[in-house]
Amino acid sequence: PYRWFTHFYVVSVLWNGFLLISLLRAELFRGSLPSWIQQVHYALGRDSQSEDTGNEHFSALLVLLLLWLHSCQRLAECLWTSVFSNGVIHIVQYCFGLAYYVAVGSTVLCQVPTNSRNGKELSVQISWYHIVGVVMYIWASLHQHKCLVILANLRKTKSGQVVSQSHTVPSGHWFERVSCPHYFAELLIYVSMAITFGFHNVTWWCVVMYVLFNQALAAALCHEFYQKNFSSYPKHRKALIPFVF
Repeated sequence: PYRWFTHFYVVSVLWNGFLLISLLRAELFRGSLPSWIQQVHYALGRDSQSEDTGNEHFSALLVLLLLWLHSCQRLAECLWTSVFSNGVIHIVQYCFGLAYYVAVGSTVLCQVPTNSRNGKELSVQISWYHIVGVVMYIWASLHQHKCLVILANLRKTKSGQVVSQSHTVPSGHWFERVSCPHYFAELLIYVSMAITFGFHNVTWWCVVMYVLFNQALAAALCHEFYQKNFSSYPKHRKALIPFVF
């Protein structure tokens, strides 16, 4: 069932919360990450003796925090905002979704050199791109939530009672430009994390590209559904990216 999407965010909140605590403890006590994480680093090709060449420790800590907060927000929206239809997802898609949220947090952690920070204070590692990334993350998250509220309200009365699970045409806010602005906001959230990494993290840009193609496919299918089932559907709307796609 579509409502099982909630399981993805339960796993993400628990797993990425655990990784966040592990990294935070290593930072606060200026030590190393747990040995099993270092083994994962080694298996993925990370040099266990690599040095922190910039703000990698703080950047990874901040991105992991943003990822965990995003998971918390999505979990809360699944539980108390969204109204799921009676549709189903494929079991392979379900299993992949669970694995994805475990892998993406591990990917963040593997961007951290396994050695200590040599006494550097976290406060002096804040850079301009951290601020830009966090501001963009907050902006995109707020817009995503607003779009999800609009979608949910299509199936609710003003008092909040669910009265329908059918599809209707959304309008207002970013829906005036694209069919799936909540997917577009998801992409922007991951881009904001790439900015928080300092733009140069190739691994995370690969994650962004995955999110782009994944959200683009889902948005294109949703866009086609609207066009097929609603003859008066606005022709100027794009599927995912305003004015582009």
